[in-house]
Amino acid sequence: MLSILLADDHLVVRRGLRGILEGREGWRVVGEAGDGRTAVSLAAELRPDVAIMDIAMPGLNGLEATRQIRLASPDTEILVFTMVESEELVRKVLAAGARGYLLKSDIDRAILDAVEALADHRPYFNPVVSEQILQDYLRAPLSGRRRAAKGEKLTPREREIAQAVAEGRSNKEIARALDISIKTVEAHRTSMMRKIGARSAVEVARYAARNAITFE
Repeated sequence: MLSILLADDHLVVRRGLRGILEGREGWRVVGEAGDGRTAVSLAAELRPDVAIMDIAMPGLNGLEATRQIRLASPDTEILVFTMVESEELVRKVLAAGARGYLLKSDIDRAILDAVEALADHRPYFNPVVSEQILQDYLRAPLSGRRRAAKGEKLTPREREIAQAVAEGRSNKEIARALDISIKTVEAHRTSMMRKIGARSAVEVARYAARNAITFE
């Protein structure tokens, strides 16, 4: 049984999605939320396989709700759906920890494929968004791409810190979240930035978005 959480502030949208999703054998909508805070609470309680998250919700927007769900239920894959087609928003969605991005205009024909991909722990983006991600990579500083090509892989801890930096967290906040010292954070941060060829937090954010790194 594939368990799904729906989060959208419009009841008619949730009803429509429930009808489509539960038409697939073995899929079940286990919870619905009309705002971001409720979505986080239900995700922590129900631990769904997939959460479908609207960006614009009252109380707590979809991006922040996504970040909190990734902390509360790390195994839950998140599909963000929105009416906005924006390269900047794609980067923010990836930085928040979602691995799927679907335009609302494509829901009728693509929602099943998107959920199926995430259920298999594969990312899903509509074609336009995929092209945007590619273009963002091609515009990245050449020095960073050259370093990546050398195969210097980030350690799990460096990946965590890369995402935390991309989210704008301070060294003190990162140390508290990971239960390590500030000096240890600084050491990992220096090593991580050297490996990816980043000279600023902005370049770290670009790297995190391109590589779908999540802070768990």
